Amino acid sequence: MKIKSIASTIVFSVALVFLFISCDGKEEEKARSQKPNIIYIMSDDHTTQGFGIYGSRLAALNPTPNLDALAKEGMIFDNAFVNNAICVPSRAAIITGQRAQTNGVLDLEGAIAPEKQFLPKEMKKLGYQTAIVGKWHLHHEPAAFDFYQVLPGQGKYYDPEFRVQGENPWPENVVQTKGHSSDMIMDATLDYLKNKRNPDQPFFLMHHFKAPHDDFEYAPRYEDYLADTFIPEPESLYAIGNHGSEAIRGTNDSLTRILGSSVSHRNVIRNQAMNIYWNDSTIYKQYRNARDIKPEEYVKWQMDEEERNYTSKVYQDYLKKYLRCVKGVDDNIKRLLDYLKEENLLENTIIVYTGDQGFMLGEHDYIDKRWMYDESMRMPFFVRYPERIKAASRTDAIINNTDFAPTMIELAGGTTPEYMQGKSFKTILETGNEPADWQKATYYRYWMHLAHRHQNPAHFGVRTKDYKLIFYYGKYWVDTDDPKATWNKESGGNDFTNHTPPAWEFYDLKKDPKEMNNAYEDPAYTDTIADLKRQLITLREELNETDANYPHIQKVIDAHWND
Repeated sequence: MKIKSIASTIVFSVALVFLFISCDGKEEEKARSQKPNIIYIMSDDHTTQGFGIYGSRLAALNPTPNLDALAKEGMIFDNAFVNNAICVPSRAAIITGQRAQTNGVLDLEGAIAPEKQFLPKEMKKLGYQTAIVGKWHLHHEPAAFDFYQVLPGQGKYYDPEFRVQGENPWPENVVQTKGHSSDMIMDATLDYLKNKRNPDQPFFLMHHFKAPHDDFEYAPRYEDYLADTFIPEPESLYAIGNHGSEAIRGTNDSLTRILGSSVSHRNVIRNQAMNIYWNDSTIYKQYRNARDIKPEEYVKWQMDEEERNYTSKVYQDYLKKYLRCVKGVDDNIKRLLDYLKEENLLENTIIVYTGDQGFMLGEHDYIDKRWMYDESMRMPFFVRYPERIKAASRTDAIINNTDFAPTMIELAGGTTPEYMQGKSFKTILETGNEPADWQKATYYRYWMHLAHRHQNPAHFGVRTKDYKLIFYYGKYWVDTDDPKATWNKESGGNDFTNHTPPAWEFYDLKKDPKEMNNAYEDPAYTDTIADLKRQLITLREELNETDANYPHIQKVIDAHWND
């Protein structure tokens, strides 16, 4: 009886072992076959200078320790570029995988209706539950998503309200929160992950911070962060050098007084003191209008010692407010990563981080974005997914924001839809190698013109790894000289009817990465510039970005193409 009992026990134990092995094997097989979750994180105006991993003058401040650590566990892109450095067109390109004239969004007044919200629609076809939390800014209801909790328009930094699904039609269902937007947006994301998703289905989540968009209203807990630190300054803050052209400088630099919002007093319409000194009613939002600038004010800008000291003070205050907003983003990223790790979701989740464009942090005495200069058009971009992406990898392959949707679709197991103009860089992520036939250039176009008192002239151009060619045509996309033309004349601070001089700029980025020397007139580059113009023609035609529908602009292009 005893022997029989022992034998039975042995048989049972062996069977149990095989059962456990079988179950473990099935679990491992299930884990291997399960589609990865995807979290796409995007901040607003978080430029590459505001990271450690991109090695800017600010890197030693260690502004993003959590993001840097995340980036180093995956692949970092050094040449990720936006097609148009302004919020709505950038977000439209990301959600559609299309350029401006194809998706219909040229400027901030553009919108993406649910039937054109292609990225979530394609992810749902692949079996994903889809969600978006935070800044949306594409005006129509994000109805293509299964779940949304989004800011109305730009939203508020403090005590933000969110638009959600509910009994009433969009946008009447509103949730009120109390706290800083970066915390509240992360609270909403964590609540979705914990309580509102189906744990048996892979998820695609777009998490969009409002920060660090101006006016850089940081959470109170960061008041002392960097308070006693001197923030390194760009040399070009004080010396313009041979940067720019007549298009942005005018004759004898006279247009520098109204073009390109500034850190210093240079721009008399809008400068940074008007944005950051919230408690001083004599300065805050005391913008001027271009039509009110007197002729005697169009004089060459001079940076004397007093002005240099003033500019340095504004820059220091500006950067500290900006980096305090960045700190709030970085700390909240840790909250997300901690949750994913605790729930064993981290290893099977693809994490993408980017900004919706770059941002000028005083370079060339500029603030804001919109420019085709690298600080504005370059996007931070990195992806972590240990199963397929090697840690500590990096690439200088050129990508742009229309490429994001195709790549995420293919990482999810799909194929890029024919209607998308972007290209998947999944192969680059997985192999670390840039295919021989990969794109060698990216096309950029800022369609708006002298808008919102930032006063950036309309322009387009091409950027390769080594060179950049920009053409300023200086007109709004609506022909304001046509008495029958209509446009939004109620939008404040716009100077659409003012045409600015056309001109070319060319930068040798190998020799001049900070774009201090416009070498367009240098005969040594004649052949290079001619080749870039040929590339421009090809790209504009291939991308449906010609000016066939804008003859008043095409006339300027034709007249000055060979200048």
